[in-house]
Amino acid sequence: MPVTRERQLVETFVEVADTLVDDFDDFDVIDFLHQLARRCVQLLDVDAAGIMLIDQRGNLHAAAASTENARLLELFELQTDAGPCIDSCRTGAAVVNADLTTNAARWPRFAEAAQASGFLAVHALPLRLRESVIGALNLFAADSRILTEDDVRVGQALADVATMSILSQRGIHQAELLAGQLQNALNSRITIEQAKGVLAERRHISVDEAFTLLRSHARNHNLRLSDVARDVAEGSATAAELLHGTGDRGR
Repeated sequence: MPVTRERQLVETFVEVADTLVDDFDDFDVIDFLHQLARRCVQLLDVDAAGIMLIDQRGNLHAAAASTENARLLELFELQTDAGPCIDSCRTGAAVVNADLTTNAARWPRFAEAAQASGFLAVHALPLRLRESVIGALNLFAADSRILTEDDVRVGQALADVATMSILSQRGIHQAELLAGQLQNALNSRITIEQAKGVLAERRHISVDEAFTLLRSHARNHNLRLSDVARDVAEGSATAAELLHGTGDRGR
């Protein structure tokens, strides 16, 4: 019997609930956001998803993505300071059903890069709580498919849940504390990217496969993703299983 979207939504919210009741020290923002990006791909019939977060200086950073292509495209969007995710963060409004052929003049360099990466349509939904925007969710499609009103509601609900999960899990009530916590998450993102590169080179695998191994190893051994990434990046003895190919495989 096929799994319905309603069932997948229930499972997603159960995962979020589990996150909210976890101990403070065990909450891994980057791992949580990667899982959310993967769920968005499953639930919204898009080909890739990415999430950007705002640091304490008001700068956007690529925090998580479901594929390496999506991550690189988000980095390009940041470098050129133009694209749907940036617009959504700045305005707090959704950018929906942006066909990159008809919207090429709106973001010319982004549209060209996205199409070169195999994406023809993009959507961006703000991560917000009331008037406060802490980032945005990017959705990429390989064709010009349209998100329905129901799709947009589901996507925005997932973005809102991500925002509330970060805020409530960390017990943050002041903007400066929130910014500091997000900055810590963004710092760990750098370590994860370094570890992905090291593991991909050492194991002769793709960057996407390297991240799957990192994440699976962390989950299978009840470790924080950022801690595993640090060990791999530093070549620690505790990362020998992953570096030498004797560790667990991604699920």
